[in-house]
Amino acid sequence: MEQRKTQKGFSLVELLIVVAIIGIIAAIAIPNLLASRVAANEASAIQSMRVVSSAEATYAATHGNGVYGDLAALAGQKLIDGAVASATTSAPKSGYGFLVSNPSNAGYISAAAPASTTTGTRNFTSDQSGIIYAATGTPGTVPTATSGSPIGN
Repeated sequence: MEQRKTQKGFSLVELLIVVAIIGIIAAIAIPNLLASRVAANEASAIQSMRVVSSAEATYAATHGNGVYGDLAALAGQKLIDGAVASATTSAPKSGYGFLVSNPSNAGYISAAAPASTTTGTRNFTSDQSGIIYAATGTPGTVPTATSGSPIGN
């Protein structure tokens, strides 16, 4: 007597259904993941702006003799992380580039801008008052003046 072999496995239709279900789940999840990444990058930029603001006050009171410093001076005194000091929009930290403009005894402007629209949608600026402002800006262009609405400081 001849025995028949039974084939075990999935049919092509079953595999296509599973692939379609995975595709639908991915289509729903990926936009939410990207939005979460942008929110995380913006939160990181805001926190870095707070650190820079605090570092500026410390620098002016201790090392600067009343004069605020640029990012290199703050990093040189170990008041900020070197990653923030060297972050530009072409080499960002968590998707953001940073800049301190016009440090003097009268004040300074610190700013953060997203490297692209996939890393953030808002620019952040601050000055010697310590208030952080948020404004929609052009990715890749770090502002040199405070603008926008104050965020919850």
